[in-house]
Amino acid sequence: MDGNGRWAKQQQQERLYGHNHGVDSVRTAIKTASKLGVEFLTLYTFSTENWARPEDEVAGLMTLLSSTILAELDMLKQEGIKIDFIGNIQEMPQDVQYSIQKAKEITPDVHKMTLIIALNYGAREEIVNATKEIAKMVKLNAIQPENIDANLFQQKLYTNKYPDPDLLIRTSGEIRLSNFLLWQLSYAEMYFTDVLWPDFDETQMTEAVKEYANRKRRYGKL
Repeated sequence: MDGNGRWAKQQQQERLYGHNHGVDSVRTAIKTASKLGVEFLTLYTFSTENWARPEDEVAGLMTLLSSTILAELDMLKQEGIKIDFIGNIQEMPQDVQYSIQKAKEITPDVHKMTLIIALNYGAREEIVNATKEIAKMVKLNAIQPENIDANLFQQKLYTNKYPDPDLLIRTSGEIRLSNFLLWQLSYAEMYFTDVLWPDFDETQMTEAVKEYANRKRRYGKL
């Protein structure tokens, strides 16, 4: 969800102004994805690299995250959307962790879509952590090195409960993965748009999914 800061600059406002308006696009993307029949939607919300941003911006983002999670719970429940979180959640501020816990308690068990929020997430860190977990298993003789395979590795990732993404959408004209789901995106289709995130609306979301639907996926086969 890229482009909040540049959008704010165009409005001659501070970056947090863009992040606040980006919340409207988040809500639209969730509702549109659910309406289109998407079963899993993952939003890259805050990366492990984002801590390097200016202190006041990070503090504002944490406040926005905490309040937005709680404010949207009724909408998620009404829409039949279950929410989950991936990333190093233990290092998030306590108020954000509280909001996460409340969200997990309130969202419905019977649902038509799962919303996955990537917070304090970095794919390299995820892969390193998975490697460490498997190394511990080898050390404890729980598994032999020759029995390590892709399926075992995937079980140690944050996303072990979910299928790999079919489609990656990135806004704002940037054409890179930025340390997002590097393992899981191996065979995903990519969709890049110049539209800044606060301007990403239902029409934009629908167009991305329609283009994906017209692509032929071969997974290396003919």
